[in-house]
Amino acid sequence: MNRSVNKFPATLLLADGTVYTGTSIGKIGTTTGELCFNTGMTGYQEIFTDPSYSGQLLVQTNVHIGNYGIHPTEEESDTIKIAGLVCKSFNVPHSRKQSDQSVQDYFAMNNFVGIADVDSREIVRHVRSKGAMNAIISAEGKSIEELKAELAAVPSMEGLELSSSVSTSKTYFLGNDGAPKRVAVLDLGVKKNILRCLVERNTYLAVFNCKTTFEEMMQFKPDGFMISNGPGDPAVMPYAVETVKKIVNAGIPVFGICLGHQMLAESQGLKTYKMFNGHRGLNHPVKNLITGHCEITSQNHGFGVKMDETLNHPTVELTHINLNDNTVEGIRLKGKKAFSVQYHPEAAPGPEDSRYLFDDFIQLMN
Repeated sequence: MNRSVNKFPATLLLADGTVYTGTSIGKIGTTTGELCFNTGMTGYQEIFTDPSYSGQLLVQTNVHIGNYGIHPTEEESDTIKIAGLVCKSFNVPHSRKQSDQSVQDYFAMNNFVGIADVDSREIVRHVRSKGAMNAIISAEGKSIEELKAELAAVPSMEGLELSSSVSTSKTYFLGNDGAPKRVAVLDLGVKKNILRCLVERNTYLAVFNCKTTFEEMMQFKPDGFMISNGPGDPAVMPYAVETVKKIVNAGIPVFGICLGHQMLAESQGLKTYKMFNGHRGLNHPVKNLITGHCEITSQNHGFGVKMDETLNHPTVELTHINLNDNTVEGIRLKGKKAFSVQYHPEAAPGPEDSRYLFDDFIQLMN
């Protein structure tokens, strides 16, 4: 295990021309993506491997990253999904007995590029003020003009379809095949803990590629459908919207999470939009309008469902609302066994206030 990291100069250039200088972490190289920030104080490994972060450079507001190392059971997918990391203090020595390698070794093994020793909280304040934007990280000695030219070629997150790049390539199964309930999972970029939460509730899962047809999934004879989280712009995924529409019309119970929530909304004619900053972290307050209870939630999304259209829709009911900015956090369909939330009830990482939603889904199938 490496106890230190050789420090090479690195640059972070934002699309608006703002430049930050620091030191390279992981592999010496260059990487690009949309710059966003996460407010979580822990759970960095789960965040690194969350498929919903595909195509994004992540700024961690927590000062210390790497202090408890890497543990293989805490991965939410099989590979690192963030495009790059921006942090203040990067810790190579780590203190947790259960960890089996440092974050630096983990990054190097995955050919991952990042930057440390920058004022991450200043960067977050800048992004909060100016909005999410593309950026580039490089430690290859390129000039600012060279970096600007590379950055100019990076597409906007708005209009990008990314689920097909992170979805499973072939169907796989989890749980006991004799379980009383069978759930078909449409994998738009599913996190492992969503699947664990379903298996723990005695369900047998078939996880399908995001472009699998409704008819093919029905061959599994599911009692319910899980429409998963995932990356990219929901407005450019007509294939998934059409599939969800068929599921809803068939009257089979549906539970959507994050991108899956947006797919359920789009299937009913509701429009989504690119948020100024999005919601990412473990501390977002949400009110359940059905029970009147509030939850502290784990979130990761840069798009949302339009509130005015939701409130005025004849067959959609608003069920959850964000208490910070009054955005849509949950819906259910009137007369249908279908509901969804914008946040992450599997909470990996994050508080477990919202795990009851998996129980609600099981009850819906009963």
